[in-house]
Amino acid sequence: MTDNLTGEHLRPGRIEVICGSMFSGKTEELIRRMRRAEFARQNVEIFKPAIDTRYSEADVVSHDHHAIRSTPIDSSAQILLMATGIDVVGIDEAQFFDDGLPAVCNQLANRGTRVIVAGLDMDYKGVPFGPIPALCAIADEVTKVHAICVRCGALAYVSHRTVENDKRVLLGETSEYEPLCRECYQKCMAGEKRPK
Repeated sequence: MTDNLTGEHLRPGRIEVICGSMFSGKTEELIRRMRRAEFARQNVEIFKPAIDTRYSEADVVSHDHHAIRSTPIDSSAQILLMATGIDVVGIDEAQFFDDGLPAVCNQLANRGTRVIVAGLDMDYKGVPFGPIPALCAIADEVTKVHAICVRCGALAYVSHRTVENDKRVLLGETSEYEPLCRECYQKCMAGEKRPK
């Protein structure tokens, strides 16, 4: 918080985006930042898409099973309704939200709220995913985190789907996805396109 010329407290609003492939630590970083805000005695609220029930119906849970309380919601508009009086808003799995999410985040930041958003920047085909590209464009800070390629050990580029399913949204874990670097992903895609 800062003081203006009349001595009133102003909250500096901002948008922080944490993005990358699966298994890169996005949710872990979101939880870390939210816990620090709680430790600083700020009012915090975390939202996640209601469709994400992989580890818990209500909590945000990282792949290494760290968890923090959250509120599952169906649309980004609900965030505005539930974030009144909140200092720090966290949003996990943002790629699953509707295209209204960037406007919601802007409104929150403009009224002095710190907004921390975590999500996949690309889908399993390497295509920019949901509202994440727009959020990166309006963010005050973007942190790109990387998993390690399971085939060669380089920094991962994309979440490669290992099961046959062409739905864009397929909730999964290590049995459905693997992080691959660009080179290993290209080799893998070339191998899948060969006639069998």
